Amino acid sequence: ILVCSFRGSVSHGLTLELGETVQILEKCEGKDVMFFPFVSQGIFPVGYIHLKKAVVTNRGQYETVIPLEDPIITEVTSTLQEWSVLWKQLYVKHKVDLFYKLRHVMNELIDLRRQLLSGHLTQDQVREVKRHITVRLDWGNEHLGLDLVPRKEFEMVDADQISVSDLYKMVSTLTASRWVFDVCFFISEVVNHYNVLCSCKLQIDFIYEMLVHMTLLVVKMKSSHISPNSSSRAGLIISLQLLRGDMEQVRRENPMIFNRGVAITRKLGFPDVIMPGDIRNDLYLMLERGDFERGGKSVQKNIEVTMYVLYADGEILKECISLGSGEHNISEYRSFVLYHNNSPRWSEVIKLPIPIDRFRGSHLRFEFRHCSTKDKGEKKLFGFAFTPLMREDGTTLSDESHELYVYKCDENTTFSNHALYLGLPCCKDDFNGCPNIPSSLIFQRSTKETLWISTQLSSTKLTQNVDLLALLKWKAHPERVMDILGRLRHVCGEEIVKFLQDILDTLFSILDDNTDKYGPLVFQSLVFIINLLRDSKFYHFRPVMDTYIQKHFAGALAYKELIRCLKWYMDRSAEVVRQDHIQEAMRALEYLFKFIVQSRILYSRATCGMEEDQFRASIQELFQSIRFVLSLDSRSSETLIFTQAALLNSFPAIFDELLQMFTVQEVAEFVRGTLGSMPSTVHIGQSMDVVKLQSIARTVDSRLFSFPESRRILLPVVLHHIHLHLRQQKELLICSGILSSIFSIIKSSSLVHFGQCTDWLTRTCPLSDWQGEYVSCLLSLLRQMSEIHFQHLLDNFQSKEELKEFLLKIFCVFRNLMKLSIFPRDWNVMRLLTSNIIVSTTQYLSPALHKSFTDADFDFKVWNSYFSLAVLFINQPSLQLETLTPAKRKKVFDKYGDMRVMMAYELFSMWQNLGENKIHFIPGMIGPFLGVTLVPQIEVRNIMIPIFHDMMDWEQRKNGNFKQVEAELIDKLDSLVSEGKGDENYRELFSLTQLFGPYPSLLEKIEQETWRETGVSFVTSVTRLMERLLDYRDCMKGDETENKKIGCTVNLLNFYKSEINKEEMYIRYIHKLCDMHLQAENYTEAAFTLLLYWELLHWEERPLREFLHYPAQSEWHRKEGLCRKVIHYFNKGKCWEYGIPLCRELAFQYESLYDYQSLSWIRKMEAAYYDNIMEQQRLEPEFFRVGFYGRKFPFFLRNKEFVCRGHDYERLEAFQQRMLGEFPQAIAMQHPNQPDEGILQGDAQYLQIYAVNPVPENIDVLQMDRVPDRIKSFYRVNNVRRFRYDRPFHKGSKDKDNEFKSLWIERTTLILTHPLPGISRWFEVDKRELIEVSPLENAIYVVENKNQELRTLISQYQHKQLHGNINLLSMCLNGVIDAAVNGGIARYQEAFFDKEYISSHPEDTEKITQLKDLMQEQVHILGMGLAVHEKLVHPEMRPLHKKLIDQFQMMRSSLYRNILFVYPNVNVTIKRCQTVDIRMCCKIIEILTFSEIFQVNIICQTRYKWCLFYANQRFVLNSHHGNTQNLYFRNDFFFRDVTAGTIQTKTFAGTDYVLYSMLKV
Repeated sequence: ILVCSFRGSVSHGLTLELGETVQILEKCEGKDVMFFPFVSQGIFPVGYIHLKKAVVTNRGQYETVIPLEDPIITEVTSTLQEWSVLWKQLYVKHKVDLFYKLRHVMNELIDLRRQLLSGHLTQDQVREVKRHITVRLDWGNEHLGLDLVPRKEFEMVDADQISVSDLYKMVSTLTASRWVFDVCFFISEVVNHYNVLCSCKLQIDFIYEMLVHMTLLVVKMKSSHISPNSSSRAGLIISLQLLRGDMEQVRRENPMIFNRGVAITRKLGFPDVIMPGDIRNDLYLMLERGDFERGGKSVQKNIEVTMYVLYADGEILKECISLGSGEHNISEYRSFVLYHNNSPRWSEVIKLPIPIDRFRGSHLRFEFRHCSTKDKGEKKLFGFAFTPLMREDGTTLSDESHELYVYKCDENTTFSNHALYLGLPCCKDDFNGCPNIPSSLIFQRSTKETLWISTQLSSTKLTQNVDLLALLKWKAHPERVMDILGRLRHVCGEEIVKFLQDILDTLFSILDDNTDKYGPLVFQSLVFIINLLRDSKFYHFRPVMDTYIQKHFAGALAYKELIRCLKWYMDRSAEVVRQDHIQEAMRALEYLFKFIVQSRILYSRATCGMEEDQFRASIQELFQSIRFVLSLDSRSSETLIFTQAALLNSFPAIFDELLQMFTVQEVAEFVRGTLGSMPSTVHIGQSMDVVKLQSIARTVDSRLFSFPESRRILLPVVLHHIHLHLRQQKELLICSGILSSIFSIIKSSSLVHFGQCTDWLTRTCPLSDWQGEYVSCLLSLLRQMSEIHFQHLLDNFQSKEELKEFLLKIFCVFRNLMKLSIFPRDWNVMRLLTSNIIVSTTQYLSPALHKSFTDADFDFKVWNSYFSLAVLFINQPSLQLETLTPAKRKKVFDKYGDMRVMMAYELFSMWQNLGENKIHFIPGMIGPFLGVTLVPQIEVRNIMIPIFHDMMDWEQRKNGNFKQVEAELIDKLDSLVSEGKGDENYRELFSLTQLFGPYPSLLEKIEQETWRETGVSFVTSVTRLMERLLDYRDCMKGDETENKKIGCTVNLLNFYKSEINKEEMYIRYIHKLCDMHLQAENYTEAAFTLLLYWELLHWEERPLREFLHYPAQSEWHRKEGLCRKVIHYFNKGKCWEYGIPLCRELAFQYESLYDYQSLSWIRKMEAAYYDNIMEQQRLEPEFFRVGFYGRKFPFFLRNKEFVCRGHDYERLEAFQQRMLGEFPQAIAMQHPNQPDEGILQGDAQYLQIYAVNPVPENIDVLQMDRVPDRIKSFYRVNNVRRFRYDRPFHKGSKDKDNEFKSLWIERTTLILTHPLPGISRWFEVDKRELIEVSPLENAIYVVENKNQELRTLISQYQHKQLHGNINLLSMCLNGVIDAAVNGGIARYQEAFFDKEYISSHPEDTEKITQLKDLMQEQVHILGMGLAVHEKLVHPEMRPLHKKLIDQFQMMRSSLYRNILFVYPNVNVTIKRCQTVDIRMCCKIIEILTFSEIFQVNIICQTRYKWCLFYANQRFVLNSHHGNTQNLYFRNDFFFRDVTAGTIQTKTFAGTDYVLYSMLKV
C-alpha cells in the first residue's frame, strides 16, 4: 500500500498515488528498491510503501491478489478511492448539498474503518460497526449512481457461490431497505448537535415506556443546605442499558454487572414466556386506603398499619414480606403515618414471597395503631383486619380490590388465639357466606371503619380459577373427570399458559388412567391447548410446549391413542356436515405429531424397540387417511375446503418429526403420495390453489427437501403442480417463490426433472407481472444446465415446429431481459450475471439452430431472432467496459472476460454457416451489424467487418451491384452515429487503407474482386461521411454552441446533396438545420435553409406520403405551405427583397387557379414588404474572416477559413470574444499572415480573426443616382460572395515626410462557396485573389469610400431617419474636415499633385484626375453636410459649427490652390442632362477658390436655367440658346459674360471668390 505519492521522475519510475496497491515481484538491494506493480511495471523507493499480507490466486497473466484482511475493510478502501474522484466532481457541478453529505459519510467510514483495524472491539461491537459501514456504503453508492452491492453478513457476495434466485432476493431486499439510512442520517445530524450517540436499532419505545412509568422521589432539602437563589444545579441522573435475552444469557454475556450485587426485579405479573421449571409464587399486595372514626378525640388520628403473614397454626411466617428488590425480607410491615388523617391513602406495594406449601391456611392480619404526637414511643392499638390467602375451594385471593372489615380491640389485645377472629367474616363476601354471627364474640366489627387492599398473584402453582383447579386435582373427584375435561375450554387462556406443564401432565395422566374412556376427551383437550398456542397472543409460548415435549413429557403409551383419534377424525371428514372439531385437529397436526413421535421414542427406549412394525403400519394408515381427505372433491362443500386447507397448512410441519422415526426416502415417499393425492387442477378455487401452493412452498423450504435423495422423489410431483399453474397463468408469485427456493439448493445432478421447466419459464417470463422472480428462476436453471442437459432438452422436442417455437420464445425472453427494465439500473451484478448466462446458453443452442434450420429447412424467422439477440447483447450498456473505472473494468474482465467478444465470435460463426442464405439478410441486417461495429472494442470490429464484405459480394452476385448495401449502410450509419454511438477510432473504420477498421484482409478481398473500382469509391464516400457524422455527433452530444452545431449540420447537409445524393437524408438535415436557426433566431438563414426543400418540389398534384411533421398531401400544397413559411421567415429577418420574388411566385399560382382571396392576401403582403423596405431601419452587419488552424479542431473546421456575418451591433472585439468563448482552448493569432505548417499540424487550436469588407455583386443599383440609399444599403451587404481586406506595407524606402507616397496595399479578395446571407451565417472560403494596390489607387479608394459614407449619413439626416442627436454628424464632419486641414487629403495632395510626381508617372494622369474629382466631390458633400448641420445644430453647439465653417474654408482654399497650380486652364463643360428625376439631375460643376489671377474658360452648350449660389443665396437666371447672358458682381461678387455656343475669356482679380454652377432640367 502506498503511504506516500511517488511522481516517478527517475528512469523507469512508476507514478503512484497515495493509497494505491502494488504487487512486488522483485527487490533490488541498494539505495533504491525496484518493484513491479500489478498492472504496469516500474520502480519506486521501498520507503514509500507499507507491506500487507496477501494471497495470489490464478498466477500468471490474469492472476488475482487478495489481501489477508477483513473483506469489508478492503471494500471500504476501494470504495473511498472511487468516491474521492466523484466527490470532487460534485463540487465542480455545484451539487453542494450532496458534496457535504458525502464528505460527512466518508469521514464516518474512515473512522469506522479505523475502529475495525484497531482490533480492540468485541464481536458484538465488530458486528455493529460493520452494519454501520455497509449502510453508509450503500447510501453513498446509491446517491453517486454506482452499482448496488449485494451482501450477506455484511460482506460482499460472490455471485458464483449462490443461486441467481438468492442473489435476486438479496438485491431486492437491499433496494427496499435503502431508505432507512436517509432517515438515520437526518437523525444522526440532529443527535450529533447535542453530542448524543444514537444507535439505529435502539428500542426507543422501550426506553420511552421506562421513562414514563419511572417514579422519581424528590427529596426536600433544608434551606440551610441549598438556597432558592443558589446557582448550583441539583438533580437526579439515571442511566439505562438494554440487555437482550433470558436471564441465563444475560448473566453469561455480562458477568461484570452481576459482580456488583445488582438487584434483580421480576416483572409485576408474568413475563411473555413462562418456561417449564420457572417456578414462581409471589403475591403482590397494595395497601390502598382506610376510613377510620375519630373515636371521641377532638383531632383526627395518626394511624400506622402493621401487617403480618400468619400460618394456619397462628405462627408468624418469618421473612415473607419484601419491600423492594435488593432489600432483605422482613417478618412484619409498618406503613408510614399521615399526620391527623382518619382517611389515609398509602398506595404502597408489598411483595409476599410465601412458600407454596405454606400458602394454604395462611392469612394476613392488619393491626391499626394511633401514634401519639406527645410521646413519640406511644402507639395504641385500636383495631385490626384480616384476610385469608386461599378460599375453601382451594382458589387463591382474586386479583382485585378488597374491602376488609375493621374489628375493634384495645391496646392490650395479644391475638394469642387466632381462632377467635378467623371465624369472623373478613369482608362483605365472607359476611354473606356467614349470615348468623353471634353478638357475644370478643371482637366486634366497627361498621364505620374499613380497609381497602388490592392483590395480584404471580404464581405458576396456584390458581384463582375453580375449573382449572379441579382439573389439576382430578384425582380428588375421579367421577367428575368427564365434566372437568369438558369445562377446560371455558378456562381463560392466560391461566392455561401459566400452568401449561401441570395441565399437560394432568391430561396425559388421565389418558394413562383410562385410555378407552377418556381418550377422545383428552385428545380434544390437547387439540384445544395446541390451537390456543396458535393465537398470536400466546404464540410465544410455543417454545414452552417444545421444551415440555423434549424434557418433561412422559406419556410413553400416548401415541397409540393419539394416532387412533387423529385417524378417526380424518376418516369422518367425508361424512360429517359440521367439521369444526376436525379442522381444529388438522390445525394441531404439528404438535400432535410431536407428541406422537416423542411418545413412540419414549416407548421404544423403554421396550427396546418393541411394536415397531405396528407403529409403522399405523403411520401408513394415518397417511392413507390424510390422502383420502385431500383427494375428496371439495368444490361442492365449503366446510371440506376449510378442512383440506387446515390439513395442507399443517402438513409440512410434521416432516422433521417423521425424520426422527423414518429414513429420508420413507418420509419423502409419504410426502410425495400426499402431494400427489391433491387434485391435478387449478379450478378448485383461488383460495384452495393458494393453500395448496403454500403447502408445496413450505415443503420445498423444509429440511426434508435439502436431502438429495428426497429431492429426487419430490421434484416430479412439485414441478407437476407448478406446471399446472404456470400453464394457466395462476398464482404466479407463489410459483416463482417455489422455483426460487428449489434453485437455491439444487445441484446439477438433480436437473434431470427440469427438462420441460425451461419451456414453462420461457412462456411465463414475458407475460408475468412478477417478471423479476421468474427471470431469476429461469437464469438459475440455465446457469446449472450443462451441455448434456441442453442436449436432453432439445432431444425431447417431437418436431421442428416445437423446437422452433421454443427457440423463438427463449430468444424473445433473452431480448426482453436486455431491453426491459426488469433489473434496476444499479443492479449491475445481476445484469452481468444475466449476460454471462445468456451467452453460455446461446452457445449451447446455436448448434441446434444450425443443424435444424439451415439449407433446405432454412427458417428466416428463427435466424433473424438469433441475430437480433446477438446484436442487442453486444450493444448492452452494462457490457461496455470502456465506460467503467479502471478498477471496476479489471474486476469485471477477470470474472467474465469481455462477453461482447464471445458473442461476436458466435455471431460470426453462425453467419458463416448460413451459406447462400446470407442473401435473405441483405439489407435487413446491415443496420444491426453496423451497430455492433460501433461498439468501441477493436476485436469486436475485427470480427464483424468481414460480414460486410460478404453482403457486398452476395448482392453484387445477385443484382450486379451493391446499391442496397450502400443505401442501407449510409442510412443506418447516419442514424446510429446521430444517437451518440461511435468513438474517435471509428473515423478510420471506413478508411481506404484499412477498410472497416484494422482488418487488412478485407481490403485485399475487395481489390481481388471484379467490382474493385466501385467498392473503393463506395468506401471513400463512406469514410468522408463518417468524418462528418462523428463531428456532428460530438457537437450534438456536447455542450457546444449553436454556431458549431449549425456549421457541422451544414457540412453534413452539403455532403448528402453533393456527394452521395441521398435526398431523404438531405431533407431531414434541412429541417434539423432550420430548427437550429429558429432556436438561435437566425430567421433569414432559416428561410434560406427551408428554401432548399422548396426548390426540390414542383407545382404539381402528385401525392406525397407523410414525412417528418408533414401530413400526407399533394406536392402543390406542400410547396405552397413551405413558400408561406419561407416568406414569413424572410419577413422576421427583415430581408423583404428575398421574400418579394416568392410572393410573386405564389401570386402567379393563385392567379392561375383564380384563387383571388389568396391572391389578394399575397399582393397585400408584397406591398407591405415594399413599405417596410422604405420605412424600416435596417443595420448593415459587419463581416469577419475566421481561420481555424490546428488538428484539435473538428474535421469540418480544421485548417479552413470562413467568412462570418456578424450579429447586429457586433464589432470586431465582441466577435472575437464570442469566438474565443466558443473555443475556450483556442489561441488567438495576433497577425493576419498565413499560418505555417507547424501551426496547421499542431495539436492545438489557433484562431485568426479580422474584419473584411463586402464587395457588392449588384454594382448597377449602387451606381444609379436616383436609387434611395436605403435600397443601396441592402445590396451593399447582401447576396455578397466576395470579401476584401487590405494589408498596408511600404515598398522601397519609406518617405519620412509623407508616408502615403510609399504606402502600398496588399489587397486580398476572398471568394466564398456560397453568398451571404445563406443557409448559414458563415461559409468557407473557396478561393483567394491577391493583388497589390499602388499608393495613388489606395488614395482614390479611401476618398471614394469616405465620400460614400458622408453621403449616406447626410442623406439620413436630410430625410429625418436619424432624429434629435446630431453628434454622429458632427463627429463625422469634424473628422473629415479637421483631418483634411491637419493631414487627410492634404497629404494626398502633397503626394500626388506634385509636379515631380506627375512628370515621373505620366501613366497615372487619368488616376490623378480621378482623385482630383473625388476630392472636389468631397468638398461639395461637406458643404451640403455643413448646410444640414447648420439647420439642426443646437445653439450651444454654434461655436463648433463656426469652427467647422472656418476649417472648411481653409480646406477648400488649399484644395483649389493645388488644383489650379497644376492645371492653370480649367475647362468647365455643361451638357444637357437626360435624367427624368429632377432631384437626381443636379450636378455640381465646379467648386473654385481664387487666390490669384488666372483664366477660366467656360463652354456653355445649354439653353436651360442657370443657378448661381453665393453666401447661401440662390439666383436663378434665364438663358436661351444663342443669347448672351451677362452677370456683373462687384466687391464680393465677380463679373462674367457668357455667350452660348462661344468661348469667352475673361481676366478676374480678387481673392476668395466662389462660383457655383448647377444644371437643372
